[in-house]
Parts: sequence; structure tokens; C-alpha cells
Amino acid sequence: MPSSEPRARPRPPGIVVGMHAEARLLNGSGLAVAIGGGTPAGATAAAERLLADGAPALISLGLAGGLAPSLRPGACIIPSAVIHDGVTYPADPALLATLGGQTAELLVATGSAVISASDKAALFTATGAAAVDLESGAVAMTAARHGVPFAVLRIVCDPAWRDLPPAALAGLDSSGRIVLLPLLVSLLRAPWQLGALLRLGGDARVARGALAAAVKRLEPGDGVTR
Repeated sequence: MPSSEPRARPRPPGIVVGMHAEARLLNGSGLAVAIGGGTPAGATAAAERLLADGAPALISLGLAGGLAPSLRPGACIIPSAVIHDGVTYPADPALLATLGGQTAELLVATGSAVISASDKAALFTATGAAAVDLESGAVAMTAARHGVPFAVLRIVCDPAWRDLPPAALAGLDSSGRIVLLPLLVSLLRAPWQLGALLRLGGDARVARGALAAAVKRLEPGDGVTR
């Protein structure tokens, strides 16, 4: 005789983000979120926490730097694979489909921020990757080590042609929060950064809006998206 008890819905993937601001976009979603603080080591620790709590898969979500010259701030990147330390990690096809489908072949993960437009161009030539971030490689490697699926959803913030001012990096702490004092100190020491910082702020507003729209499609349940 068939059971009348409702079937348990499968657990959704765990979401690794870099910043508290990104995590806030997922408040009320019912999804398990861990903050990595914008570093590979932090992303690894965040992914391990999610898996220890029972997450069956991992998604790296947040902002990225553009490498492909055609990508403007706000472009959504859902890569088919991530390059990390010379190894290519394929994303899970089912997760790619639930995120909306592949938009790019590759994303490359680095150990430190790619700051200048010239360095972005060199990395694009070397890898062909559409975008770069600091965390997705660590998430991919952790998923591979545990034998679980992973995927990436990233929004381009600083495009390929834009240099990152040092003040922007000075204002980020290891917990994933923006700290104003170091940012202001950097700006006072090098006031020429102001214009670049304002342009970056405009790019970031566009990127955050696009990320918020992407996050609204996420929900726990039989799949990842509505």
C-alpha cells in the first residue's frame, strides 16, 4: 500500500559568497549560505562548512572581473568550467540548466586580484576565460575533492578595460565586509584614485542590481530556480 506521507524535498545546493552584502541578497530564500570573505582560503572554508552541514552541491555566487572585452558591468557569467591552478573543473550540467544555462565557456580563478586592464588582457589571451574571480576555483576544487556537483553564477563588476584602484581593495576585510577607514586612508595618500573609485562605484551598482535579479530566481526545492 503506498505511503500517504509526503516525500521529503531534496536539499538545495549550498551557496558560497564572498561578501556580507551578497549574503544579504539571499536573506529569506531558505538557502544555506556561507561567506568566504573574498579569498580562496575563505571560500574553501565556507564550502567545507556547507558540505559538513549536508549540502549536496555547491554554487559559487557573486561578482567577478571581466576579461572578455565584450562584457559590460552587469553581464551574467554561468561558465561550463572553471580553471584553477592549471586544472579545468567542469560544472555540473544539471546545475547549469537550473541556473539558466551556460553563458560562457570558462571562468578563471586566481589567488590574488587582477587589478590592471593590461593584466586582464594578458589573462584573457592566456586562458580565453570570460571572467576572473578569487573564489570559484576553491569551490570547484572542494566540490571535486568531495565528489559533489558545483556550478558558478557570477556578475561582471569591473570590465576588462577598467583598472581597479588600490583603495577598492584596501577597503575589503577578510570577513567579507567593506571597511571605510583603510579605504579613506588609501584615498588620502593617493587622491588620483577618486575618479577611478567613482567609476568603480557606478559599475558596482549595476552589478549588484544584476546580481539581485539573478538571486530572485533561486529557491530551494526540486531544482534551484523557479
